[in-house]
Amino acid sequence: MELLALLSDDPRLGISELARRVGMSAPAVRERVLRLEEAGIIRGYCLELDPAALGFPVSAYVRVRPAPGQLPRVVELAQSLAQVVECHRVTGEDCFVLKVYLPSINKLDEVLDRFLAFGQTTTSIIQSSPVPLRNLPLPSETGS
Repeated sequence: MELLALLSDDPRLGISELARRVGMSAPAVRERVLRLEEAGIIRGYCLELDPAALGFPVSAYVRVRPAPGQLPRVVELAQSLAQVVECHRVTGEDCFVLKVYLPSINKLDEVLDRFLAFGQTTTSIIQSSPVPLRNLPLPSETGS
């Protein structure tokens, strides 16, 4: 778990630095990291970008309730739009929750109009994120 904790804090740590911090040889650490990747525990190393700094200061959650027979078309549309950075199939009255980033509030209509061709939408503009995206707790941190 120590390797996962270190990589969670800084995914850019090299094998040599990881080995130094955990007191193991670099080949042993490389092997453990590879095993974690092969087991699917580590699925990738992410680069966190600042949407506002890239010109996308507006973010929103869009819930979509497809019309009968339109569910696959909503999926295809969500996959095709660069503004959609997440799409989740969910339970409840709505079938999908999307997260979108936009350069301005005026661009929201363009995105919503595309989905309205296939069903109903409900939108919540994100004002702030008191708990931003963070790493999962490791088993040792949850008492498991």
